[in-house]
Amino acid sequence: MKTSLKPLIIAAEFSAIIAILSQFTIPLGIVPLTGQTFAIGLTATLLGRRSGTLSVLIYLLLGTIGLPVFAGLSGGLSIVFGPTGGYLIGFIFQAWLTGYLVEKNVSSYTWVIFANVIGSFVTLIFGVIWLKASGDLSWNTAIVSGFIPFILPGIIKAVAAGYLGTVIRHRLPNYFSFEQPQS
Repeated sequence: MKTSLKPLIIAAEFSAIIAILSQFTIPLGIVPLTGQTFAIGLTATLLGRRSGTLSVLIYLLLGTIGLPVFAGLSGGLSIVFGPTGGYLIGFIFQAWLTGYLVEKNVSSYTWVIFANVIGSFVTLIFGVIWLKASGDLSWNTAIVSGFIPFILPGIIKAVAAGYLGTVIRHRLPNYFSFEQPQS
């Protein structure tokens, strides 16, 4: 398989965008409300599953090695393995699933927004599972602290990412194109 340099450069650029948007943070107890899920959804909507997931992996690698790209200008293994690490791991699956679904029908605003909502719920599920395990919490406590407060903000960010991503794709079709799946 031959890979050109352009998708790799774009994936790296979107890693930087994710890092910047991650700094928009509202503290809410153990798990803050951040711009990360919006950035991941936008990235997956614009780049699709392959380049979008690569972009997230680059972002996570940068944070894991200690660069301050995670929320609150944090980074390092302690963040990845801390109570919010499940959300970070969930971003990989959010990007892949959202990108995969977007590739099925990129021209439909409703479908792209649906793909983003589903993807954001995947991140929340990973986050809750990790939060329960790492914090030795009950399921009820993990869900109440790591899922319920983020449902409405997650939906709002997913709708915004899906809508904005679709607008950008329509306006710049030559810049943001990915291989359409074969039916």
